[in-house]
Formats: sequence, C-alpha cells, structure tokens
Amino acid sequence: MTATTTHLTGEVVRAGDSAYEAARVGWNRLYSRYPEAIVFCCDVQDVVNAVRWAREEGIALRARSGRHSLEGWSSLDGGLVIDVSRMKNVVIDEAARTATVGTGLTQTEAVAALGHRGFVVPTGSEGGVGLGGVILGGGFGLLTRCLGMACDNLLAAEIVVADGARSAKVVEATEHHNSDLLWACRGGGGGNFGIATSYTMRLHELSDVHFAIARWTGHDHLGALLRTWQRDAPVADERLTSALEADSAAVELSALMHGGTRRELDAELSSLLAIGDPEVTYMDGAWPTVYGNVDRGPDDVPFWKFYSQFVTRPFPDDAVDLIVRYMGNTPSGPSNFFCSSFGGAVRHAPPGGSAFPHRDALFYCEPGAAWNDPALHASALGWAADFWRALRPYGDGAYVNVPNAAAADWEREYYGSHRTRLRQVKATWDPGNVFSFEQSIPPIAGTP
Repeated sequence: MTATTTHLTGEVVRAGDSAYEAARVGWNRLYSRYPEAIVFCCDVQDVVNAVRWAREEGIALRARSGRHSLEGWSSLDGGLVIDVSRMKNVVIDEAARTATVGTGLTQTEAVAALGHRGFVVPTGSEGGVGLGGVILGGGFGLLTRCLGMACDNLLAAEIVVADGARSAKVVEATEHHNSDLLWACRGGGGGNFGIATSYTMRLHELSDVHFAIARWTGHDHLGALLRTWQRDAPVADERLTSALEADSAAVELSALMHGGTRRELDAELSSLLAIGDPEVTYMDGAWPTVYGNVDRGPDDVPFWKFYSQFVTRPFPDDAVDLIVRYMGNTPSGPSNFFCSSFGGAVRHAPPGGSAFPHRDALFYCEPGAAWNDPALHASALGWAADFWRALRPYGDGAYVNVPNAAAADWEREYYGSHRTRLRQVKATWDPGNVFSFEQSIPPIAGTP
C-alpha cells in the first residue's frame, strides 16, 4: 500500500479530542454518527487536501455544510467528514449583477450579506440551513414564484472532484465550460459529484416586500383552507408565493408579495382570509428584515422525521380528509403538515437547463414529525411513515433535499426523466463513486 503523502489542513478534530462531541453532532439528533475525524476547511485547498487524504488512506468521506441533512447522511461512522461551514466569503459584482458566495453561508447569512448591498437571491425559508446543500437540491421559499428557485439562479460553481486513482482537483462548472456538471448542480442534489466550494449566483434588485401571516386556532377550517389554497395559490399573481402549515394546535398561512402593494396582497388572499376569523399580522419592508420573521420551525426540538412530495393535480376530497385526520392525531405538538406554492417562475428552466424535474408541480408538501422525548420515537416515526404512505398516491415525485429514505424508487421520485443523464454525469466526474452515501446517484458502468 502506498504511503499517505497528503496532510489534512484546516482545523482537524479527531475522536478523543475535547472538541469532538460538538464537532460531530448534527441538527437532527435522531441520527448519531461517529466519524474518524472532522476537518473544518477554510479554503478550497483545504477541501482538496481532505479529499486527497481520504483517498490515499482508503477511507470513506462525506461533505457537510449546515449539518441539516435530515437523514444524517452528511456524516458517517469511521470516515472523514469534510466540513465547509467556515467558507463564508461573499464577492459581489454590481456591474454584472452576480455574487460569488462561499458554500458555508447559512441562508440567513446569505440574505443579510446580499441585502446589505441592495440585492437578493431566492432561498429556502429556514435560516439556519446551509446555502450549499439548498442550491444543489433546488431551493425554494417565499420568493420562488417571482424569482425562481435558488438553483435556477446558479450561474457557475467551483467544485472539488476526484482526480485519478488517489487525488483530487478543482474544476469550474459554467454554462460554457463543464456545462454538464453545472446542469447537474442545478437540482441534482448535494454530495453526488464532488464538494462544491463556491457558487456564482444571478442577483436581483432588492425591493420592498409585503408579508402576511394569518393564523387560525384549531383545525376547524383546515379542510376548507387546503381546498381553497391549492386552488388559488399556484395560479396567483406571480409576485406572490405562499405557504400553508398546520401543527397540532393551529393552521398558519405565510404569504409574501415581492414588488407589489399591501392592497394587491390582500386582494390575492381574500378567498383564504374570508374563511373563519383568522388573526392576521402584516410586515412591510426590505426582504432581509422580513426574512427573520419567515424562518419557520422550532429550534429546540432535537428529533425530526420528514417526508416530501410534489403535487401536480389538486388533492381530491379523500386526500384532504386524510390530511385533516392525521393532523387531528399528531404524536407531538410541533408535528406538522407543510405546503409551499409553485407555478410562476418555477415553470421555466434557466438557460442551459437544470436537473430539477418538478417544473409542472402545483405545490410541494411534507408531513413531518418533531418531538423532544426519546420515548416518542416509535409513535412519531410510525405516524410520519403512515402519513407519507397514505398520501403517496396523490403525489408525483419527491424533493431530494427532504429525502424519502424508505422509497425504493427514490431516483425516479427525485429526478424523474433526468435520472439517466444524472447517472451519465456521475460516471463522467466520479466514475469511482468516491462521493457516495445512502441515496447518492450511481454511475452508469462503461460511461466515459
């Protein structure tokens, strides 16, 4: 066996070090992994060295940014975790209307940094999630119908890929150079082809937004709200994106109009606000200010289990009744059912195309269990799995960033007709399957 010639650079934390426990844990404590080491990379050379070292040592590796991998797949037992969360550089080219950002930024950090200079890119709505994985899987939130998904605004990516039998190198993926890899990075999922270290994003002018939250206590109106929302939200004014969420105690509508007026927002929401007697709160101002109030989900819940689904045909009454029934029997208070509207700009792929296949979805939805007490593991996991299985016949595909780990046909669900091309890209850039995990894209044997 050839001796290792590469050294890990950056901050290296190994099993037995005092910082190891804090370094190894992820956001979802349902999963607990014990890697041999975690390397916190500060620049692209640290990442190159880490991939080379792992290959020379013959141990498995995983890429990690925000630690929000819902199934714990950004870590592993016994291997090397390559953490890029400290790579937070931001370089803005105002003339070109582009920003090159480090993959370690959280969504909150990205929104704030770009907003400070008068710009915005669409992101997801949970601020603590790492921008890196969000972009690679798609990335949608309350700017999506107006500005497209995060991956639609990706113009270029810097990526560390495998090189030869034991090495690694840095490549640039743009619309004109390594365009197949850029296409795959626009929705093909994180960690499949290499480790992204920076992204060049198309910027949009920051404008004031009008944001509304309407809250209905209890579930008396959940069925009516779901029926009305799924009818109106996907065909609303394209400046408006909305989300509907129910937990054990209430139903909440979040709606954001980008570049419109309060009167236009109210007009678009009139059919929903006429149901029952909701408590409505408004916020107007710049998107970075509003974003802090959009971030959803309790931060102090350690255990989570989500499933995902895209919906291309409105839920029939049977499906709506099913949702109401499950939400009336949640295993814990924060367990929820969440929907986010599609349509608008999502229908149009960016120049050069993208691997994201769900362009014709009316909306996205996910049942999710969340709980604090380990004694609830069995009931919460069972509730979430049963909910997902019952709802599956009414959906068309799933979201790679919210993986359905139990799905046998996960490639079809995530990637649809793009899965063969994604396998070809994988075979081109990672024929040795160096970047692999439980649901990573497999290469097609024999592809050059």
